[in-house]
Amino acid sequence: MIKILLADDHTDIVEFLKYNLEKNHFTVITAFNGNEALEKLSENPDLIILDIMMPELDGFETLKKIREDKNFDRIPILLLTAKEGELNEIKGLELGANDYIKKPISPYKLIARIKSNLRSTKISETKQAPLLNVKYGPIEINKETYEVFIDGDQKIFPRKEFEILYLFLTNPGKVFSREMILNEIWGVEVNIIDRTVDVHIRKIRKKLGEYKDYIDTLKGIGYRLKNLI
Repeated sequence: MIKILLADDHTDIVEFLKYNLEKNHFTVITAFNGNEALEKLSENPDLIILDIMMPELDGFETLKKIREDKNFDRIPILLLTAKEGELNEIKGLELGANDYIKKPISPYKLIARIKSNLRSTKISETKQAPLLNVKYGPIEINKETYEVFIDGDQKIFPRKEFEILYLFLTNPGKVFSREMILNEIWGVEVNIIDRTVDVHIRKIRKKLGEYKDYIDTLKGIGYRLKNLI
């Protein structure tokens, strides 16, 4: 069950939000000032909601201290506040808040924002770091040094050819249309004709030599790297 640390010095607000969050199957840890919120971090919450105007340690300072702790530098933090003004919102976001929510807010809207931030964090954390070294049959590629070896012999690949080959090698069996390759390698804002992809594929195949057939052409669709498994 998702654990939420809720810190606010208004008892009625804490009780109201706690009731609605628990009704929606969240576990709620409560705190009534910044220092108490920092102490409750030991309970390992999945998300934190901080009021800004709290005694002893306000929400901004609490947020700053949480972000300085490497164990909690990625946890989603929502600032819930009655303070008006764009500068407060900017300050909160610059200190590392994921969201800035103005009071009053309906519990339904708050829950929607909580779920949205949890989804974003999950997606971010599950993204794998790019592979630096890839071996595919006789082909070896190093993303860090931009080196390509085929049967142990180094081959020179200009940057775009290298990036296309790397795209294929890290996605064996996946079909890429010309448009997908253009968007991935050149970007959506660059106006490049489809023919450019065909020219680069032809050059890559030539350098692959006897392994040129590793790259399949699907007529009218695009290209894919044969899956050797």
